[in-house]
Amino acid sequence: MNRYNRLVSNTALFTAGKFLSKIIVFLMMRLYTSCLTTAQYGTADLISNTANLLIPIACLGIGEGIFRSTAAKLEDKEVFFTNGLAILLYGTLGFLVLSPLLGFIRFFSGYVWLIILYVVVSNIHAVCSQYLCACGYTKLFAGQGLLNTALTVLLNLLFLPVLDMGVMGYVLSVVLADFLTTVFLVVYAKLWRSIKISALRPTVMRSMLKFCLPLIPTTVFWWVTSVSDRYLVAFLASPESNGLYAAAYKIPTLLIYAVSIFDGAWKLSAISDSEDEVARTAFFSRVWRMYTTLGFVGGALLILLCKPFASLLFAEGYSEAWVYIPVLCVATVFTALDTFLGSVYYTCGKTVYSLRTAFIGAALNIVLNILWIPIWGAMGASIATFVSYFVVFVVRLATITKLIPFRQERLRAGVNTVLICVLAVCMTFTGGHYSGFWWFGAILSFAAVVLWNISDVMRLVGGVLGMAKKMLKRN
Repeated sequence: MNRYNRLVSNTALFTAGKFLSKIIVFLMMRLYTSCLTTAQYGTADLISNTANLLIPIACLGIGEGIFRSTAAKLEDKEVFFTNGLAILLYGTLGFLVLSPLLGFIRFFSGYVWLIILYVVVSNIHAVCSQYLCACGYTKLFAGQGLLNTALTVLLNLLFLPVLDMGVMGYVLSVVLADFLTTVFLVVYAKLWRSIKISALRPTVMRSMLKFCLPLIPTTVFWWVTSVSDRYLVAFLASPESNGLYAAAYKIPTLLIYAVSIFDGAWKLSAISDSEDEVARTAFFSRVWRMYTTLGFVGGALLILLCKPFASLLFAEGYSEAWVYIPVLCVATVFTALDTFLGSVYYTCGKTVYSLRTAFIGAALNIVLNILWIPIWGAMGASIATFVSYFVVFVVRLATITKLIPFRQERLRAGVNTVLICVLAVCMTFTGGHYSGFWWFGAILSFAAVVLWNISDVMRLVGGVLGMAKKMLKRN
């Protein structure tokens, strides 16, 4: 199987395991916004995002270390799993010692124990699932993703409309789903057989931590860029405004879901096929072009349809949230592009570059949020998020050529950026009405994005149809 077929195959499996799961949870937004007030949803969102910040810190980033080391076949896979679990244990103990500090944050009063459970269970689940994926059990990885989603949905239906558990029910459904899925993986794959006490080696732990540790502050900085605005909106505006803003962010998250799936499949392929420098450069060039096409066209489509999406997914009390979606969609497109460029650092083992560029985005985001939220409210936070991701994109684009000199298509990216920004401005000023000058401008901008990328769109459609025909013939 060549590298392109392997990438497509991995992406298909990751899609089954993650994207379909994320879509199902995404469609639960109507349930969430019906069962939770804007203030409750804002609190639940802050709890979840705080837990997601603490997850890589508590596990010392070891999930990525296990995945990369195992996928690269640097040594016997059981060695990395055993040493990774040891590092996870040390990190978890440190997290438990420091966790009482969370009680000083007023938003988390009464919920600290939930955050602790969320972090610990999520880390164990991530380590087990990533290890199995890197070992080649991609079908099992896909299956456990669907199982996790089914459990989350069922628990949500029980805890929210039936038992009316509010914020606690929202968070606890995720924790229990992760726990039950982990139990399934351990039992089904007999993971205890991969634990070998004799394989514990300080040298292996140091090597894994050398790769992982720079990823921790990198993840923290990305979290600051993408999530800190919600805390600042809550503090500088109101919890209700944060609830609307958090809900609005769920629409662009569709693109983030797609990126996270491709990113997992892409890293697996890029690491496995990293020996031939010339072939690798051509591989990155071709995938980058298709990736940017999907990012800009997909982002433009989300912007154009943001009002219908909001009407479908949000309860009546959240109707004002749609106005933040166009700008957040543009920000999300650049989140996707930054993620791909970060994979260059990941593949080359230069994670310190990810750290530096992520710091730039985080610092800029905090400054702009403090300046703009008091003036424009949540819209100021949306614009600050876009600017931060765009600056990181420019910096990463300028630095990755030293590592893998693939074709960057800068003119094409520049034109796409201008067009999608114009589209976002037009949609924001339509006021949700599908008529008038701004709506006409939005239609023209969307058409321009599609036409500018039409050759690649047709190539992608042709490729998908060709794959579908091959699959039908095999069956």
